[in-house]
Amino acid sequence: ETLRPALQIIKSTSDIVSSFFLMEVPNCTYGENGTFVFSDCGLIQKPNTLELASIAIESSKSFGLLTNAEPKVAMLSYSTKGSAEDEDFIRIHNAIDIVKKQNSSLIIDGEMQVDAAIIPEVSNIKCADSPVGGYANTLIFPDLNSGNIAYKLTERLARAKSYGQITQGLTKP
Repeated sequence: ETLRPALQIIKSTSDIVSSFFLMEVPNCTYGENGTFVFSDCGLIQKPNTLELASIAIESSKSFGLLTNAEPKVAMLSYSTKGSAEDEDFIRIHNAIDIVKKQNSSLIIDGEMQVDAAIIPEVSNIKCADSPVGGYANTLIFPDLNSGNIAYKLTERLARAKSYGQITQGLTKP
C-alpha cells in the first residue's frame, strides 16, 4: 500500500519493483571492502523465478551505481551447488539462466551458502570453480524472510550501517 502511489505516478522500469539495503560492515575485507547490497529484504515476500532474476539484475545495477565497483552477484541458499535439491534450488537456477540470457557479462552464480559466497577459503572447498565464490558483494536472498533476518543480524552483530530500504525498478529514485 505504501508503494502504490509511486507505482501509479512514477511507474516502474522493470518487470518488478523490489528493494535493497546498502550495507557497510566496518573492519571487513569481504564484499567490496565491507560494502554489500542485500536484496530483497523488504518488499517481495517469496519471489518467483522471473522476480528473482529481476531482483538480481536490478540489484547489480544498484550496487554498481552506488559503489562504482563491479557487482559480483551470489544467489543465496541453504545449499551450495546442489548439496540439497528442492523447489528453491530449481527456482534459483532458472533465475540464473534468465539473468545470463539478459546480461551475459554479469558475474553471477548460485545457489550458494553465504560463507561460500563471501569467504574465499570456504569457496575453495565448496565451489572452487565459481566465478563469484568468495568475492560476492551483491547478495540475493531467496525470500523476504531470510533477507530481512540477514540484514538485521548483520546490522546488530557486526555493527554494520544499513542504508535503506531503497526501492529499485522505478523510473525515478
